Amino acid sequence: MSFREPVPLRMAHVLSRVLWLLLVTPASVLGQDRAPAPADPLLDRLVSEALEARPELSQARSLVRAAEERVPQVGRLPDPILTLGIQNDGFKEIQIGKMETSYWQIMATQPLPWPGKLGLRADAAALDAKGAEASLDRVGLSVEADVRRAYLDLLLVRDRLKLLSRLEALWTQSAGLARTRYEVGDGPQSDLLRAQLELTRLRQRRLSLEADERTRVQELNRLRSHPLDEPIATTLSLRDLPDPPLLQLEETRADAEARSPELAGARFGREASERRLDLARRERYPDFAVSAGVMPRGQLEPMWLLSVGITLPVYGRQAHGVEEGLARERAAADGEEAVRQVLRLRVQERHVLLAALLPVVQLYRSGILVQSEATVASTTAQYKVGRVTFASVLEALAGYLADVDGFLQAVSETQRVAIAQREVSLQATGGGGGAIGAAGFPGAGAMAAPAGGVASGAAQTAEQGAAPMSRM
Repeated sequence: MSFREPVPLRMAHVLSRVLWLLLVTPASVLGQDRAPAPADPLLDRLVSEALEARPELSQARSLVRAAEERVPQVGRLPDPILTLGIQNDGFKEIQIGKMETSYWQIMATQPLPWPGKLGLRADAAALDAKGAEASLDRVGLSVEADVRRAYLDLLLVRDRLKLLSRLEALWTQSAGLARTRYEVGDGPQSDLLRAQLELTRLRQRRLSLEADERTRVQELNRLRSHPLDEPIATTLSLRDLPDPPLLQLEETRADAEARSPELAGARFGREASERRLDLARRERYPDFAVSAGVMPRGQLEPMWLLSVGITLPVYGRQAHGVEEGLARERAAADGEEAVRQVLRLRVQERHVLLAALLPVVQLYRSGILVQSEATVASTTAQYKVGRVTFASVLEALAGYLADVDGFLQAVSETQRVAIAQREVSLQATGGGGGAIGAAGFPGAGAMAAPAGGVASGAAQTAEQGAAPMSRM
């Protein structure tokens, strides 16, 4: 006669294994008493390789060099004109040396702009070159930010895959428990069918996440000009990333205005317009041309020539040039102010978002995940004494996992805001795609439903009318 373990005792053993799978590393998930975040040499290497390999950067450097080479061209005197000619009396024969009015002609003419015009042209060209350097800075900042965002996406999808593996283990154990109860007649068949259905849905979700992981790897490889399918091994998790500091708004704004390539480019453009306006005003003054020549006459005494030419500004073109310069100078000043206003708006938006997201992350670490874990333990204890159903236990466990995913999403959104601050981007800042949440975790139920959107919801509520959170 074989001894059969009582069903409640077997279920308690299974649940103990399930809880061990789920709660084996709570401290690392919650981030309590965390050691200082380790350096990430992989990210530093990816950024360095991208900055060396991107053709956009090489293109921007070439444009800067072209703009710099423009400065000495416009700042130097125009090239002199050499005139060669002959003057002859009659058409029958060459009369040079025979007739006094027949001669060869060798003459050089040097245009001389009014004093100050060359300097103003060179100053305007130099400011244009500085504007090109600002564009180069923008490309560099954008490339680095693209790498950091792609790396963040890769960490997020790999953390979700790890979370999905834990959920698959949970549902596998749950399916075994449901089968045991069904076989002894202590549970309905629907529990077993539900567990099997959720396992199938999890496999479907894994296929999607694995495809997303390959896409993130390909994006990082494209940014550093490596083979698209070259593997990238990561060692850190999102929970290892340090929270970005929340600086004073004025300090953040001053830093952004000092580092913004768009604002620097607009400022250089305004200054170049001012130089061109000064140049247009000087165009009212005439330019000169000095000519010197010699006319050999063969056996006769040679002749020579020295003359000075002057332009006559009599058609009113210069007045229209001044009006054009005034209009362009006003347009450049308005453009600079427009860039400054947009930059300040983006700084304000990111400051509000960061101020809302950082407490959310801390709530996850110190409150939500702790309480969710306690809910799992309490629900399991009540199930052991028959006070709640097995579905309640599964709902609590899935809800805890959904909360972990919400925590990862909140960390991801916080890091995105910090990346946008570092990039000094004029684009509207927002959160990434939705978390796995209840939709990604079958069976999460009402408890897990809010988890995926906690970060976005809190940020949008605190923002109070700022730009909606869309993918950065």
